[in-house]
Parts: sequence; C-alpha cells; structure tokens
Amino acid sequence: MKETIMNQEKLAKLQAQVRIGGKGTARRKKKVVHRAATVNMFTNQGTVIHFNNPEVQASLAANAFTITGHAETKQLTEMLPSILNQLGADSLTSLRSLAESLPKQSVDGKAPLANGEDDDDEVPDLAENFDEASKNEAN
Repeated sequence: MKETIMNQEKLAKLQAQVRIGGKGTARRKKKVVHRAATVNMFTNQGTVIHFNNPEVQASLAANAFTITGHAETKQLTEMLPSILNQLGADSLTSLRSLAESLPKQSVDGKAPLANGEDDDDEVPDLAENFDEASKNEAN
C-alpha cells in the first residue's frame, strides 16, 4: 500500500513537469535551450562583433534570431587564439593575407601601435578664428 501511494506521488510530480500550459493543454516534452557563452560575428572589414553572455531569442517559424547584449567591436588579431576554430575557409584566407601584410607594415614603420595610444598627447593649435566666421554669418 505504501509503495502505491509513493508511486502516485512520483507520477503526479512527473506529470506536473511535462504540462506546459494550464488545465486541458497537451503534455509535451520541455525543450531545453542551452545558453551561449559568447557570440562572434565576423565582418568583411576584418573586425569581429563580440557579445559576452548574450541573450538569444528565436522565432523558428520565421527563421529569425535576435542577439541582445553588450557588443564590442574588436580587431580579428585581438581575438586570434580563441577564435581559430570558428573561422571558415574565406576567413582563413583573409587571415593569411593579414599575417603577410603585418611584417611589411612593420618594416615600413607604418605598423599601428599595439596598445592603441597616440604619441600626440597635446592639444592641437587652433587653425582659424571661429568668432569672425560667426560675425560674417550675422551680417
């Protein structure tokens, strides 16, 4: 007798888990959607739009997906070690051309600074007098 009561309780718990709607709705298996830790979108300009902990919404009937969250635009070279397995064939060829162009730029002295800082920290001189231009517009 005790086993039948316990089995009925266990059965009621299982039935409550599969019911999606209210009373009278069909019982269906709940589809578990796994969360994505990062999303990387590759552009043609060699940049990557990177989302950390994105929220993904999908409308399967319309074949539409939305990704929301904080987006950062980064250069492909900044994310290189971690995104090699995500690159396709066309991205790998552009990566090769980028790798070939980097030594040429460093030889020419045109290589961009690695830390993103400019050598020019001073305020530039004022090129023209803006007060005179506003007086001419008033006349």
